[in-house]
Amino acid sequence: MFTQLNPPIPVHVIGKGDGLAVGMIDYGLEHNLIWVTALDANGELWCAPNPTVRMQKNWTAGRAQSPAVSASKADLARVAEVKSGAVPEPCTACASHGEMVSA
Repeated sequence: MFTQLNPPIPVHVIGKGDGLAVGMIDYGLEHNLIWVTALDANGELWCAPNPTVRMQKNWTAGRAQSPAVSASKADLARVAEVKSGAVPEPCTACASHGEMVSA
């Protein structure tokens, strides 16, 4: 079943970024809910399974930013730095230990 969300819900998709959930797909009892999300950064639409979706922080509701969202945003920033060439990409041996390789 597909449910259009009106109004859309501000969410963070782990590994993708902030966006607005515009719909939700429910395939039934044995499946995760799927959140149809428009990402803020690039407008891409992603269908994200429930375990990867978090509500954005909301000061009025007293909801702080989830630690999972903080970690995801740090990872996304790191990936952006590597893609831009600002930070060298670690070798495979170092990447498995979370260490950087000096250029």
